[in-house]
Amino acid sequence: MEPLEFWTICNSNGILLSHEQVDRFERFHKELLYWNEKVNLISRKDMDNIWEHHFLHSLSIVKADLIPAKAKCMDIGTGGGFPGIPVGIAREDCKITLVDSIAKKMKLTSMFAAHTGLRSLTAITTRMEDLSTDKQFKGTYDIIMARAVAPIEKLVNWTLPLLKPQGFYILLKGGDLTQEILQAKESIKGIEIQELPIIWKGIDWFTTEEKKIIVCRFPNNK
Repeated sequence: MEPLEFWTICNSNGILLSHEQVDRFERFHKELLYWNEKVNLISRKDMDNIWEHHFLHSLSIVKADLIPAKAKCMDIGTGGGFPGIPVGIAREDCKITLVDSIAKKMKLTSMFAAHTGLRSLTAITTRMEDLSTDKQFKGTYDIIMARAVAPIEKLVNWTLPLLKPQGFYILLKGGDLTQEILQAKESIKGIEIQELPIIWKGIDWFTTEEKKIIVCRFPNNK
């Protein structure tokens, strides 16, 4: 996939990107290709599919129109910057904190974020398990997002104190999630979980791979 095709797919699916935003994606793409040869940020088998499998996959969150205006978000287990950097490029009104425990990855991800030119993207290195005890993050975020990081139950238990009272989770996952969702509902009081299939006009991969957005809310929180 080339940048023009990426822009066309986004446009036909309701994500209207400026030339400047597409340029940011193109620079991110080039840097991923270069640095992934030195540090394993994404699977090397997937290097030819960054635009589709990583950029569009991350933008599924934007396509679903789930993020409120000017939301403060945290991307847990971001790795090479997914989904946080693509979401941040497309939604410049939002502030996004990128988090991962692997320092060598986060050094590069911090660089990628800085090279977007967006002040709304920041990166920190810490373990997910340690976040809930850090007072500077408590009750701070409207949204916690993650892509294939951990089971719902584990991720929520580690990070729930970070959410604002009406905050919620947006998780990118795939396959049959019946048991994972059931376990989360049984173990986490008050959680409501919505499973949304990812469908992109013009791209079959998300359907054939059963990619989904999982939205976890706590409607009784005030």
